[in-house]
Amino acid sequence: MSMEKANQVTAAAIIKNMEKRNFSGVYCATKEEALQKALSYIEKGSVVSWGGSMSAAEIGLIDAVKNSGQYEAVDRSAAKNYEEQRQIYAKAVLADTYIMSTNAITLEGELINIDGSGNRVGCLSYGPRQVILVVGMNKVVSTVEEGVHRTRSKASCPNTIRLGLKTPCSITGRCGECYGDSSICSHLLITRRCGQKDRIKIILVGEDLGY
Repeated sequence: MSMEKANQVTAAAIIKNMEKRNFSGVYCATKEEALQKALSYIEKGSVVSWGGSMSAAEIGLIDAVKNSGQYEAVDRSAAKNYEEQRQIYAKAVLADTYIMSTNAITLEGELINIDGSGNRVGCLSYGPRQVILVVGMNKVVSTVEEGVHRTRSKASCPNTIRLGLKTPCSITGRCGECYGDSSICSHLLITRRCGQKDRIKIILVGEDLGY
């Protein structure tokens, strides 16, 4: 069985499990297909924001939202100080669409995410009218426990290096259970279902994306 076919079979099983959790799931074989699917969910002229997501950036979704002129983009990187950041985060909570990925997704369809400030997991839980997750098949795990391990051992380290943070994992490559101000592992969220049917839309992509 080719990897492409294996991804299709695995994704189909996950999507079936998503449905009982009130998630909306779809599989796209390529980044290009995923980009078009994500854009099809976003109404022109609507307010769109996003959390830190290499996956969404890698398929071109963040650039498409920021540069097309068709959406009101709420970009946290535009903040010049803490107070402006607070205002941008507040507006993101009321966005029509929030874009992100997930650190891991189980075969049963559960989402596992770890966050520093909490803005990303906060918007996943409540606020924006819809949340679109772009998820490479490299993030699929068997269990929640495996997903938690993945977030801390595979996702956090490269993210701290990308952000230029001096944490134990950025130096040693393994979780140091740190509590310093540079830690990006403040909030661990396991999302087992969505309270509002189809509010959370998950696009599984048959390529490696993000960390």
